[in-house]
Amino acid sequence: MEMPPKTHPTLLNRELSWLAFNARVLQEAQSPEVPLLERLKFMAIFSSNLDEYFKVRVATLRRLVKLKKKTRAKLGEELGEEPAEQLKNLLAEVNKQQEAFGDTFRGSILPELHRQHIHLLSDHDLSETQLEWVGEYFRENVRDLLSPVILDDNLHHLFLKDQSVYLTFLLTEPVKEKKHQPDERVLVIELPTKRHGGRFVQLPAEGEDRYVLFLDDVIRCCATELFPQYQRVQVHAIKISRDAELDIQEEVSGNLMAKIKSSLQKRETGYPARLLYDPAMPHEVLRTVMQKTGIGKSELVAGSRYHNFRDFFGFPDVGRPDLTYPAQPPLPHPTLPRGAGSMLAAIAERDHLLHLPYQSFEYVTRFLTEAALDPAVTSIGATLYRVSAKSEVAKALVKAAKQGKQVTVVVELKARFDEESNMYWAEKLQKAGANVIFGIPDLKVHSKLALVTRTENEQAKQYAYLSTGNFNEVTSQIYADHGLFTADERLTGEVSRVFDYFLDRQPKEDFEYLLVAPFELRDRLNELVDREIKLAKAGKEAYIILKVNALQDDRMIHKLYEASAAGVRVELLVRGISCLIPQVAGQSENIEQRGLVDRYLEHARVYVFGNDGDEKVFVASSDWMARNLDRRVEVGFPILDPKIRAEVRHLLDLQRQDNVKSRDFYNNFIGQDDKKAPQVRAQLATYEYLKKLSKARTAEKAPTKPASKKAPRKKPTA
Repeated sequence: MEMPPKTHPTLLNRELSWLAFNARVLQEAQSPEVPLLERLKFMAIFSSNLDEYFKVRVATLRRLVKLKKKTRAKLGEELGEEPAEQLKNLLAEVNKQQEAFGDTFRGSILPELHRQHIHLLSDHDLSETQLEWVGEYFRENVRDLLSPVILDDNLHHLFLKDQSVYLTFLLTEPVKEKKHQPDERVLVIELPTKRHGGRFVQLPAEGEDRYVLFLDDVIRCCATELFPQYQRVQVHAIKISRDAELDIQEEVSGNLMAKIKSSLQKRETGYPARLLYDPAMPHEVLRTVMQKTGIGKSELVAGSRYHNFRDFFGFPDVGRPDLTYPAQPPLPHPTLPRGAGSMLAAIAERDHLLHLPYQSFEYVTRFLTEAALDPAVTSIGATLYRVSAKSEVAKALVKAAKQGKQVTVVVELKARFDEESNMYWAEKLQKAGANVIFGIPDLKVHSKLALVTRTENEQAKQYAYLSTGNFNEVTSQIYADHGLFTADERLTGEVSRVFDYFLDRQPKEDFEYLLVAPFELRDRLNELVDREIKLAKAGKEAYIILKVNALQDDRMIHKLYEASAAGVRVELLVRGISCLIPQVAGQSENIEQRGLVDRYLEHARVYVFGNDGDEKVFVASSDWMARNLDRRVEVGFPILDPKIRAEVRHLLDLQRQDNVKSRDFYNNFIGQDDKKAPQVRAQLATYEYLKKLSKARTAEKAPTKPASKKAPRKKPTA
């Protein structure tokens, strides 16, 4: 099938689809059913998402708009809808969402905080006693952190850091006894959030009442003290988002580390994608800022009094656990060893599927740490896409390299916004003696794999971990993912071939079990869909259940349309972007779609195909996007163990049945009109189900040591 043009009317515009996802996040912030302080976090997520959207997608469209007409004409269908028209439409939608965001904060969240005796004050709300306290706090903790910049004729250019909040000051009415003072001055000060230790200041409590103040307002309260030579000081906030596209060629030739470092510096000075400003700001101040920064009208976005709502992730602990989600401590895994039991020995006996964040990521670090210290382990391979700043995974790999094991680590330096952390650990691993591979030419390595080779009975035995989520202790607490521990040779042998590709760069084909991009994933998915089409045409039951973060690839969408037309039942669970339009006559009558937004970020990808009663279930790192299928190294893996396959299907069915947090394609909540139907909240039901499994199945007592100790070391295959 030829790829249809991106402007095909049967496809939803990608940009508007992404904004629809962020609208679902905002719905959680708006919902009175969500605990109040969690609503603040959803406000922070919405704001952070929108920042990234402007830094990447809006910035890209603006670059396309600036292309010459001849260049745009050459791109033709590849360019899709006219970039200027796309930009106009998405900015209109952004403005609507920003208005809804402001209305939610001012009209819903602030009043509810007040009812709960939590008062987020402005500088106008302070009592005399509080003003006095704030003045002392300013002099002791804030004043020395401020560095004013005067915007006058002596300043030729003002550089604003990406994603930092700045306060503008309009000084008027100079004190009479001060001669030679200009009648008016404009200054800018960067808000010292990091050096201060956060965006908020908690004032002394009064009984059960708790008081919180923006750092911005601490400065506003003391602005005349900061500039005593003027009687009137007006303070307003601005924030800039810069183009985050690194503009690096997808290649590894030369010193890629140096290229990435250079590109990170360019990001800080990248082209402005958006200047967010307080609409109450005097026109002359905004005009001066535009003049000194070179920002044009097209980059201006009216915001509110406060910017960077992502700082609400750091809202002070006011001692109200009743206003947050109930604690869900990670559950013990029912079949993996607890305490000091050997992970390798347990994996040798059977497969185990880890469900994050319901179960602890510590099993992953234990697996790698045990391998690092085991004298019979000869090699370890791992792919690191996003690692945390204090990564225990990376530490285990460093330890293994120092123990003399052959350690091969694929570090993806082009993982947007995580480049610095990845660079840090890449350098640590290199110094420890690991073989660090900085990606693959023209591809991103997005697969999540670890492979341990151990010598047992004079034979090389391999243990693998295949996951939908990153090797990241921090995100593992909020991202819902699946990870498979296995020693099944059908899978470990093919994982080893993927690592061979990282080493020799020779394309690999004819995988029997794994779905590997960019080699066979697209073709294998087409084959699986075609199988369902054939079954449907033969009058047999045919169905596809697809859970992904994003569904954007034109060709795969049209393949699903083809399946629908043939009578295949298609159920989609899409968290984010979906360019497929379901339930359209003559196109997608047999396709239903829903998306789940709740406490945890749904991140796992699961593909289910009916296969004439012999159901096939795959778990994968790949979304159905062109970049994942064609320009990344991705791995999907089958769930071969019948018990684990039933477990995955049960968890998937809970999400299909969710009538509390699921939305349809148009962001309408599903099932809430049916008051008689029992409520199913999938993430809560998942925790309870896994909790029962943990209690019902006594963990199998695993040997404390793997089978063989004294065996000759062999050259590893990874």
